Amino acid sequence: MNNKELLQQENSKVHQEVIDANATYAESFGEKSNLALPPSRKFAILTCMDARLDPAKYAGLSEGDAHVIRNAGGRASDDAIRSLVISHKLLGTAEWFVIHHTDCGMEYFTDEIIRDLLAKSLSTASVDENGWKNVTEEGGSNEAKHISFLTISNQTESIIDDVKRIKSHPLVPSYIPVYGYIYDVKSGKLIEIPEATKVGRAN
Repeated sequence: MNNKELLQQENSKVHQEVIDANATYAESFGEKSNLALPPSRKFAILTCMDARLDPAKYAGLSEGDAHVIRNAGGRASDDAIRSLVISHKLLGTAEWFVIHHTDCGMEYFTDEIIRDLLAKSLSTASVDENGWKNVTEEGGSNEAKHISFLTISNQTESIIDDVKRIKSHPLVPSYIPVYGYIYDVKSGKLIEIPEATKVGRAN
């Protein structure tokens, strides 16, 4: 597909690369068209959106194997729990992993910092030894004051807190085990957080 065929003419180089990559992928899609809707290995992963994490590789997944839910920090937000509940109730997953990671961007700011930045500008901010700052100071919004950004001050504690939140949710059956891990971005290894997994044991 060339640029003239795209509905959105203001496309970027990245936009075109994605469209081209999809065309190549679709050419050899083959038997994947027969994959069932429920995940065949009956488990789900809640993890971070960080571009360095590839759950398919670090957890050995192929298409159709598992549900992967991603957000900033891999946090057990209301929406993440909504997805997990659907994953079990309607699609049969029976085990869940919560996987955070080292060097997570969510450790480098607080709700107050991002709210202040957004109140003054919606453009991408920069960071240096003095902290975060806006490049421009125009076009901001105070809507961020209504959002909990679920920042992280301690990775181990955040894993434990998220597993506890999931396990204590009234829509989550007690028989679902929830495992807590931290992915090491320097080694690619999953490091178990024993207290989180203990909290997450099936009853």
